[in-house]
Amino acid sequence: MLRSAFVLFALVALCIVWSMDHLHSSLYIHLPLKPRKTSADRICEHGYPAESHYITTSDGYILNIFRIPYSPRLSNRYISKPVVFIQHGLMASSDGFLLNGPDNALAYNFADAGFDVWLGNARGNIYSRNHSTIWIKHPKFWKFSWHEIGTIDIPETIDYVLHRTGEKAIHYVGHSQGSTAYFVMLSIRPEYNAKIKTGHALAPAVFMGNATQDIIVNLVPLLGNPDGVGTKLLCDQQFTPYNSYICRILDTACGSPTKYPKYCRILYLLWSGGAQGNVNSTLLPQVAETHPAGISTNQAIHFIQSKVSNMFRQYDFGTKKNQKLYNQTEPPAYPLEKVTANTYLYYGLNDGAANASDVKRLAHNLPNLRLLHEVPISTWSHIDFVLAWQVKQEINDPVIQYCKDYEVAN
Repeated sequence: MLRSAFVLFALVALCIVWSMDHLHSSLYIHLPLKPRKTSADRICEHGYPAESHYITTSDGYILNIFRIPYSPRLSNRYISKPVVFIQHGLMASSDGFLLNGPDNALAYNFADAGFDVWLGNARGNIYSRNHSTIWIKHPKFWKFSWHEIGTIDIPETIDYVLHRTGEKAIHYVGHSQGSTAYFVMLSIRPEYNAKIKTGHALAPAVFMGNATQDIIVNLVPLLGNPDGVGTKLLCDQQFTPYNSYICRILDTACGSPTKYPKYCRILYLLWSGGAQGNVNSTLLPQVAETHPAGISTNQAIHFIQSKVSNMFRQYDFGTKKNQKLYNQTEPPAYPLEKVTANTYLYYGLNDGAANASDVKRLAHNLPNLRLLHEVPISTWSHIDFVLAWQVKQEINDPVIQYCKDYEVAN
């Protein structure tokens, strides 16, 4: 009920903003809103060095990624450092790994551990909404799913990072869809296994037959059939678009110091589904400011297809188009047996998207699994891997230690 109320609230707010955008040009409305911050701005605010890089993919998408080249807490600016690449989940961006601040956010923790930190951004999110030839409002711009993110965005970003740093391989950390893309990349382009020192999949959304998250289950009737009306109507377009006006309003109202504490508390409860859980609720203003970051409807549809099929396979275009593209009526499964990189899996017992049984099934399909880690907190959920109060102790510290252990051993 609360989630439905939040969706309704968001839709109404978007309609208001759309109406504001279309008012007569002579009508001027002044709203004293906070300026928008980039990941680089957030990094610099805490005294860390930040770099912004742009990558044009082989199919024309322009990706904006960020870097923390060294830590101000260490004397390692001119010292060669191991590289870690961190990739966000669905509807998120590089901002997510910074919101917990320099003491608890994964990006800063890695920097302070002596790593050269790179933060990725997938095509279609707020930082990667440009193309060399296609207009963002054209359906062709949004004609992609996480298959293209895994087969093009991630490997080509890794190549860029390796070229810039002179390293031969990286450590990889992916949350949710960031993990999905990792397994797509290594199964379809297995030559990239050699470029991964260790791969850490946080709440990997791969097999999803047992997913219980409301939005996934409720969308199955609408988007579960590739030949259905819902899929045909909603494919190839922007889903939950990032709206700068709404985000600025939420941040201005709920930012520190909070001007409307009761309103912001209600907003948080709507966003979290009515229960605080393990999420650091003080981060709500920044979450509202940065999420959702924008995706293609095809990404969501592809995940719904994974729920329906209970398989990890390529995008289902329907029988006729599948026959034309894949030379078979069903989409081919991703060959997980080709994922030979050192891989570590992390799952939560209260995760409705990456269900524990589905993650364990994934573990049985990996030829070089190094770890299957269950977070020892019964309420640990999908978003907790990024925004929980205890994320440093439960996730960041162990992941970083495994990366450090690899460096010592090699």
